[in-house]
Amino acid sequence: MNFFRNVFQFELAKNLRDITSEHRSAAIFIPFSGLREVGRPRRCLRTAAHPTINRLGLGMDRVSYHAALDLPKQRCSSVICYSRKTMHLLSERVVKRLCVLVLIVLWFVDGGTLGAQQAATAPAAAAQPKVNNAEFAATANEVLQQVSEITGLKLLAPVKKTLRSRDEIRAYVIREMDEEKKPAERYAEARSAEAFGLLPKGFDLDNFMIDLLTEQIAGLYDPKAREFYIADWIPLEDQRMVMAHELTHALQDQHFQIEAWEKAARPNDDAELAREAVLEGSAMAAMMDYLLKGTGHSVEDLPIDPSMFAGDMSKSPKLQEAPPFLKDAMIFPYFGGLTFSTAILKPGGWNGLSAVFGKPPLSTQQIMHPALYKSGQAPAQVTIPSFEKLLGPEWTKIDENVMGEFGWKEILKQFLGEERATPLAAAWNGDSYVLYEEKQTKRLILMARLRLDKEEAAGRFFGQYAEALEKKYGVHENAPRSSNFFSFETLDGGVFLRCVGTECISVEGTSRTVFDGINGMIGWPAAPAASKAADTASGLAVNAVAFAKR
Repeated sequence: MNFFRNVFQFELAKNLRDITSEHRSAAIFIPFSGLREVGRPRRCLRTAAHPTINRLGLGMDRVSYHAALDLPKQRCSSVICYSRKTMHLLSERVVKRLCVLVLIVLWFVDGGTLGAQQAATAPAAAAQPKVNNAEFAATANEVLQQVSEITGLKLLAPVKKTLRSRDEIRAYVIREMDEEKKPAERYAEARSAEAFGLLPKGFDLDNFMIDLLTEQIAGLYDPKAREFYIADWIPLEDQRMVMAHELTHALQDQHFQIEAWEKAARPNDDAELAREAVLEGSAMAAMMDYLLKGTGHSVEDLPIDPSMFAGDMSKSPKLQEAPPFLKDAMIFPYFGGLTFSTAILKPGGWNGLSAVFGKPPLSTQQIMHPALYKSGQAPAQVTIPSFEKLLGPEWTKIDENVMGEFGWKEILKQFLGEERATPLAAAWNGDSYVLYEEKQTKRLILMARLRLDKEEAAGRFFGQYAEALEKKYGVHENAPRSSNFFSFETLDGGVFLRCVGTECISVEGTSRTVFDGINGMIGWPAAPAASKAADTASGLAVNAVAFAKR
């Protein structure tokens, strides 16, 4: 899930000391850790100069906030970094690592030069003079020492630092992606995201991610080899920010063995994504503290509001093509992780943040609501009974996992909008899902079981998720509804939603007979009877689809 830690691409962050009110020193990272986090690369895309940021949060505009920190106004360059820890997908959190980190407002200091960011993708334009090995090593050692002082993590062993050509890094990324997950696993995860409505049907996620993640690689930290790579065409002055982020991972690796630490959450994708957010968010915090060094301020002084870190993604055609869910999944480990890290830093400092490795968050909910992490509130363990016998030998289970609050927020947001999705998802208290595929026709049956924190929340979820399912399928027939049971028929089979107490289940793509069987296995009382016409319609729809796909 993490074959290496960070690949960056970047848009030529020119160090301009010109003081102007039209631009601000800002860098936008969009690490792209999506899909199964195949690693932890972080790539950055070069983009045009960042437009003026009108508001920075806390009721202050760009000029007044800048003045409040006594930071020089500067021109801004931006970079989009993709953390390539991805390649697993929402199911595994497809959301899991498509991490985009659109991040950071880079305030710079006296004479400040806007440091280049995390690794970067190179501009396809004019070739840059190659970095001198000696200068590169000296700069990396200097940044490493400063990051060590910031985080309080002592350097326990030398960190291997290497300059690599773009082709060498690209080849490495592709090889590691193939080694991290088998094609069948990536296929299953993509199908899960499709079944939840997070990706368009037939979306070629595997190739899309390869194209996006290998677009313009610049550098990375590999926890397996414990080696830090930088592309040999990136100017040294543009590497310091990248180094601060990636070398934070190197220090964390020496103290906490980050790859094993993150994988220890498996097979729970939601818990693994939460750990990724700790890694990425803490590295972002260290990077920001590095950039603010000497100003008398730290990341704790800044308003961490994702809306203030908007950047120009137009220079990345692939990113523009990405479905909304993938973009959100890319951003979460960085923005969500940074917010979480800041909440831990404020009372406990860097020692408090390091202590999180000994007591990792259990869910993305704890990342999204740091108070729940501090209180120790753990999500419920939710299970789904095995119902293969109800389906027959032609059906195969291809995926099962946990969505978490972040995943359910994305599902609800897709059909209801963020304003309605946020409070509904916040009532999450545990879930699990399972996906079956029919071998010949490739039809899917998706079941999800969700626990809410209160019965009232389950009632609200029932009403609004019923609406989301109707929007998801568009055309359907026979939609009888009671206070806690809803179903309708589609050409892909029946869709069923039921809530009892604080729990809700949804079953999509099968017959009423199968649903009733699952309902009984859970131990719930029988659902309201379906009309014979509706049950017949369900069977006919399933048979029609099976026949059409032969």
